[in-house]
Amino acid sequence: MTGEPPAAPGNPERPQPPTAPGNPERAQPPESSRPPDHQRASESPPALREPPAPAPSRALRTLARDREARLLLLAVTVSGLGSSALFLVAGVWVKELTGSDSLAALCAFALWLPSLAGPWLGALADRLPRRGLLVALQLATALLLTPLLVGAEGPAGVWLLLAVLVLYGASGVIEDAAQSALVATALDPRALGSFNGLRMTANEGMKLLAPLAGAGVYTLWGGPRVVLLDACTFLVAALVYARVRVRAAAPAPPRPSARAPRLLPRVPAPRRLVLAAGAAMALSGTASASGYGLMAAMGLPPAWLGVVSAAQGAGSVVSGVCAGGLLGRLGPSRTTALGLALWAAGATLHSLAHPAASLVGAVLCGLGLPLPLITAATEVQKRAPAHLLGRATATANTLMFAPTALGQGAGAALVTALDPRAQYLTTALLAATTALTLHLGRRTWRGR
Repeated sequence: MTGEPPAAPGNPERPQPPTAPGNPERAQPPESSRPPDHQRASESPPALREPPAPAPSRALRTLARDREARLLLLAVTVSGLGSSALFLVAGVWVKELTGSDSLAALCAFALWLPSLAGPWLGALADRLPRRGLLVALQLATALLLTPLLVGAEGPAGVWLLLAVLVLYGASGVIEDAAQSALVATALDPRALGSFNGLRMTANEGMKLLAPLAGAGVYTLWGGPRVVLLDACTFLVAALVYARVRVRAAAPAPPRPSARAPRLLPRVPAPRRLVLAAGAAMALSGTASASGYGLMAAMGLPPAWLGVVSAAQGAGSVVSGVCAGGLLGRLGPSRTTALGLALWAAGATLHSLAHPAASLVGAVLCGLGLPLPLITAATEVQKRAPAHLLGRATATANTLMFAPTALGQGAGAALVTALDPRAQYLTTALLAATTALTLHLGRRTWRGR
């Protein structure tokens, strides 16, 4: 708004206030020539006028001293340990029970399926107190796993496991939304990028360590013991979340709307960054579908793909640590473009079909892929209205991660039509084009 009282009805010729002496250029333009209030608000949201972010090293030191940041990161790490272990073991468990590869693949699909309803599930994080919701979710998920403690046997046990995994995935969607909203109200907004990077590092680290722990526990004691491990991690996470202090209470929300998917497009800058992150995930899925073919082209056994995945995971860990500093120095748009460019360089090295080049390419892909995701998540936290953060986060997660499945489907269709090296090179060119578009796009550039 202009800060001036509105003109009285029937008096359109109310004189304008005088300009400052000696500064005629500061005269206010007539109201009719100014953009509408909602347009000015979307072009210059309050988040853009916040104080500059602290230096990267200072931001990390600040987070290390912040009690709430330590507790939230501990909760993410502990919960991620059990979830990653169960994610691997569920497919192996079903494979041993049935001998069916298709049913084993359904485990991953069951966990992923609830993300399609993310905008609606995320609304719960806006209707309920977020810290209390997180504590209740941890306890409810631990209780949800109890039927599997006695073991899943036969066809009925397989379908029970799949049903539990669907509910488990839905709980994860709500937890991500509530956790992101809680972080936005518990931490300094200037440290959000660094915290989101560390959260990504913790998740990727658990993906490297937890499958080994889960496989060991499953081999020695069976599936129910892995379920018990996962349930215990949720109980510990509930205790940690209960100790988090929220610094600022969110304003009382209006009556939630069922049209949650339209929330994100009303905020232009996060929308562009979220769609760019979704494009990166889709391209990653398309390229990964030719992974086994690439191993064959290099004359390596399929098991070598595990080494490549570990190299990419190591790159992701480093990327998460550096993400906050890059965001502070480059801004959101250029950080996203850099991530896409690094991923394109990694995919190009993959297309050379040389073992050493493939490992270097995997590290570059790991360095690049998390950057668009961290950037988009941070911008949504900063720009979305406080009372709609849950739905905004869940909507963003759906738009960012659902394209992975579409990309994998497209990649599987292209496996028979393209040489794996050509498939990697094609996705690299698309990623480089997307990065260049982000870098040169005038509207996105203004959103830094």
